[in-house]
Amino acid sequence: MLHVSYFLNLSWTFSIGPPTFLLFLTIAPTIFSTSIYNPLNFPIFSKLTLFFFTMQTIKPLNSPFSCKILINPSKKNTITLPRTRISSPSPPPSQSSSNSDESKIFPLKIDPPKLNLFQKIASNALDLLENSIVTKFEKKHKLNRTVDPEIQLEGNFAPVHESPVQHGLEVVGHIPSNLTGVYVRNGANPLFEPINGHHLFDGDGMIHAVKLDSKNNKASYSCRFTQTSRLVQEASLGRPVFPKPIGELHGHLGLARLALFFARASLGLVDATKGTGVANAGLVYFNGRLLAMSEDDLPYNVIIKEDGDLESNGRYDFNGQINDPLIAHPKVDPITGEFYTLSYNILKKPYLKLFKFDTCGNNSRDISISLQNPSMIHDFAITESHVIIPDYQVVFKLSEMIRGGSPVVHDPNKVSRFGVLSKDDHDESRIKWIDVPSCFCMHLWNAWEENHEESGDTNIVIIGSCMSPPDSIFSGSDATLKCELTEIRLNLSTGRSTRRIIVSGMNLEAGQVNKTRLGKKTRYTFMAIAEPWPKCSGLAKIDLVTGNVTKFLHGDDRFGGEPYFVPSTKEGEEDEGYLMSYVRDERNEKSELIIINAKNMKQIALVKIPKRVPYGFHGTFVSSQDLCNQFSC
Repeated sequence: MLHVSYFLNLSWTFSIGPPTFLLFLTIAPTIFSTSIYNPLNFPIFSKLTLFFFTMQTIKPLNSPFSCKILINPSKKNTITLPRTRISSPSPPPSQSSSNSDESKIFPLKIDPPKLNLFQKIASNALDLLENSIVTKFEKKHKLNRTVDPEIQLEGNFAPVHESPVQHGLEVVGHIPSNLTGVYVRNGANPLFEPINGHHLFDGDGMIHAVKLDSKNNKASYSCRFTQTSRLVQEASLGRPVFPKPIGELHGHLGLARLALFFARASLGLVDATKGTGVANAGLVYFNGRLLAMSEDDLPYNVIIKEDGDLESNGRYDFNGQINDPLIAHPKVDPITGEFYTLSYNILKKPYLKLFKFDTCGNNSRDISISLQNPSMIHDFAITESHVIIPDYQVVFKLSEMIRGGSPVVHDPNKVSRFGVLSKDDHDESRIKWIDVPSCFCMHLWNAWEENHEESGDTNIVIIGSCMSPPDSIFSGSDATLKCELTEIRLNLSTGRSTRRIIVSGMNLEAGQVNKTRLGKKTRYTFMAIAEPWPKCSGLAKIDLVTGNVTKFLHGDDRFGGEPYFVPSTKEGEEDEGYLMSYVRDERNEKSELIIINAKNMKQIALVKIPKRVPYGFHGTFVSSQDLCNQFSC
């Protein structure tokens, strides 16, 4: 529990009056003693709060309110969204749509919430508090580049509106025969213009889908928001009310944002019990379901319809078996079909859990992993016999907000380590931790067991992209970011580790191996060349043995993202297959889906997309067979 004197000092720091301070004092202690996933289990405001509400000048509920979204950064167009409902739909753009068609809205038809008199008064009072005090002080606070929306949403990072299916896209070349299905890629696409700070990871999830018909060499395109509970509630209110975990939760103003949110939750103005996540990062197809994920919530099930359109189908809790947020990078064992994933909690122990589900989604493991402090664990790895769990120096310290900083920090006194746990274990008692100093890998691409011929020692080999400075994508540091493809070896016999940079002098991020060989020794990885960061100027095929790099460059003023590898056959050679990635031609304002032969890294086909596709995160390919088997198990 925080000391009351801190809040007394805080009231003068904000230069806020006694009524506002009392409101903050009433709710703030609860914030730090209540799970972020259950924010409604503290008392409703008492007469003190109501007295504060009635002492303020109340703005009418239906007063005008607008929020702008930048939809065409090259022309600086904006569009106004009304407070209570997104405007009525426009007719779909034609096949030959240009950038001007991006001003057409395909709305979420969501009615505003029905509030009683007390809630209306409270809602408007909190709005007044937010606009007159919190937002006012935020505007005076200089943002670092990692949370400055003018930087984070610049150019092709700017959001777009939904698009219904557009058929008959122009295909140059021929779609390979085994690419009949749908390529889907997730990304952050904020529905509303940020009020203040905004990180690239904060935007609402939007999936861009291209359906490929190799037999007739045809393609169609659509993009849809994943209708998370958060997005639906904010759309109904006509503005953002959920705090942005990275962009807004800094220092005392971040505490104020949390206070406002918990106040609204306690009064029933928002409902955080149905999740607070954005589902904008990962995509995986498992057990007949396409799942969209981010670390802050359960996955969301998205249905791919017969015509290639997308439809949100709510949060997926594995049929009531779990209620924990899952990370964005689960692993599906290519041999057993089992689904492994992690869940981390930044407020209470256990800070980390490991889950395992069988092929029909039945939970067979729920293992608590003991950590001294909550760590950022965006990804992990599996081998044929083990689960590999990182515990890095990038940690969550909510106390840093009290000191005026970010809750995501680099702890120089901590030593990074990796835990090795047998897939057969039912608890953590036999986990073996091995230190790997000064290591932070946002993503791990593969891992496998390997026995040393001479010593007989068993090693775990991990392939990941090591990032330095480790907190650079959060801290706004001016230090040059490096993201180097690295081999990490953990000697299970001696408890020692080694690191070897496979490719130096090149930022390699956002990639993968042939997933039919996940957990086994692989020779190749397929990566995005993340230069100039955070844009990606090309793709790279890396020989992990020789370090040889074969590049496919997108060309001048052309940038892409993560390549997704689809094998030609399960029995074929490791690099026998195709890479797919969206590419944006910034000079000519055109978007494409490119298809590359992974064997020789030559382009064999591209699909011209009549709509701007922003840069995004991770994707997957859902085959025609998997499409037919949705919800089959």
